[in-house]
Amino acid sequence: MPDFSALLRRSDVFGHLGDEALAALVPELRWFSLPGGRTLFRHGDPADALYLVVAGSLGVFEGPTERVRLVAAGDSVGEVGLITGEGRQHTARALRDTELLRLDRAAFEALTRLYPQAMLAVARLAIARMQQRLQGDREPDAPRTFALLPASPEVPARSLAMQLAMALEEWGNCVVIDAEHGAGRGSDWFAEREAQARFVIYLDSHGDPVWRQRCLRQADVLLLPALAAQPARPWPEAAPMHPSRVGHRPRHLILLHAGRQPTLGAAQRWRAQFSGELQHHHVGGQNDIPRLARLVSGHARGLVLAGGGARGVSHLGALRALREAGHQFDAVGGTSIGAIIGAGVAAGWELEAMVESFHRDFVEGRPLSDWTVPVVALTRGRRAAAMLRRAFGALDIEDLTLPFFCVSTCLSGEGMVVHRRGPLWLWLRASSAIPGVLPPVLHHGRVYVDGALVDNLPTDVMSDDGIAHITAIDIRAEISLLTTAEEYATPPWWQLLWPRQDIQRPGLLSTLVRAAMVNSEGPSEHRRARADLLITPPLDHIGMLDWKDWQRAIEAGYLHTREQLERGASHLL
Repeated sequence: MPDFSALLRRSDVFGHLGDEALAALVPELRWFSLPGGRTLFRHGDPADALYLVVAGSLGVFEGPTERVRLVAAGDSVGEVGLITGEGRQHTARALRDTELLRLDRAAFEALTRLYPQAMLAVARLAIARMQQRLQGDREPDAPRTFALLPASPEVPARSLAMQLAMALEEWGNCVVIDAEHGAGRGSDWFAEREAQARFVIYLDSHGDPVWRQRCLRQADVLLLPALAAQPARPWPEAAPMHPSRVGHRPRHLILLHAGRQPTLGAAQRWRAQFSGELQHHHVGGQNDIPRLARLVSGHARGLVLAGGGARGVSHLGALRALREAGHQFDAVGGTSIGAIIGAGVAAGWELEAMVESFHRDFVEGRPLSDWTVPVVALTRGRRAAAMLRRAFGALDIEDLTLPFFCVSTCLSGEGMVVHRRGPLWLWLRASSAIPGVLPPVLHHGRVYVDGALVDNLPTDVMSDDGIAHITAIDIRAEISLLTTAEEYATPPWWQLLWPRQDIQRPGLLSTLVRAAMVNSEGPSEHRRARADLLITPPLDHIGMLDWKDWQRAIEAGYLHTREQLERGASHLL
């Protein structure tokens, strides 16, 4: 068996051992290989051993497909069972060809009798992971190896790999291995290179089928670049096209554009070649490579914008303060007015242009002014739809520069729906369809209304996407509809036309908007807690439908965000 002393010293579970304890441990370890896709243990199996990953990676799964943890080289799995004696709580499978060291329970117990400090380190690690499990927390995935497999020889794969490697250096050294360096090497050579570097990019630049298969076997993540303008085509090998063939490893389709703006329809064409979950990225400008590096390595920053009617205009002021402070975002999501403004951010619009567009479309355009007989809603919804179609044109969600989602509520049984593909204007219209104010969106037999009913601040969706840092701008729904009247029925019409000055009644629109947000208030506390930076501008002086107060809302968002950022910066000094 090779000498794994250096790996043991780097591991969390054995790194503290002295030379004598380490010398006693090494003979008890059993080295073996596990092919990609093979199961290491299943839920309910006896916890009879601890495993340390030498090279490759394991996925720990809740059920057949939900991955809850990635176990990379140098990390361990199975220590909780050694302490508690419980059966396996999850299933572990090799995501790619993986080499492991196994320490049986009997050997571990013998070691702890001789060196009690070994037991202490394992116990600490086991307790930490049990606490995470009880709290519902998940350990962040930490991909380390990438296979860069171009769709065709015309793709500038080497240039892309070198630029990506430079961007990844922010979090550790990165090496690029191509066929010239890696062809014919044994698994120990690759394990050594992976142990020495934080990231490894396995690059195919010549289309060698044997080398491409080696890249596939070594990778935690598949990077699949293509020229966006070319006709979509299947990949040279079938494995990247089907999730069942890649063992739950993330797949990233990288669309290279000649200009900064994505080509309309390119993402939809290329995505049609794949089945299952797939992320895609548009690369055209100089900022796109660093963003890609953050997204694929687990260091991305996300922006989540809440709904809140006219109060949501404060997002524009908050975004101005965030931009001045140097904040950049790699993914965007939102609900209702937050989704509309977020779509502008994801499309790469300049902030000044967004403010001008908002004033033209919402204030001057008055999209809620096409009143009708309230059979379905108070407005016909045509002005709102026309406004969104005019603003976003033929854009599909897939065409946006940044990854984007919006949330709606399906009243046909599905509940919360997260929209990541399809006509942008349509799903923004659905996400902002306040029940009773705007008619619902009817699409393919389903009925969609405002996402605020179920998730007004979808930080949970952004977190589940693996975004490391989330900035959320919340429009608090604490709009108390107070009254000075004592009644249980509507008074005569003449009293409504000439109300007494000492009697205050809630208006119809205010009641409908407030009612639409009540259901999501309880879970919102949990969603606010998932934000790393939470911004809640004080907006009590602005009504939910007071679009004429748009400048006051922008200013409130700007001043509050700037003050909060300054307070945060002062705490770091």
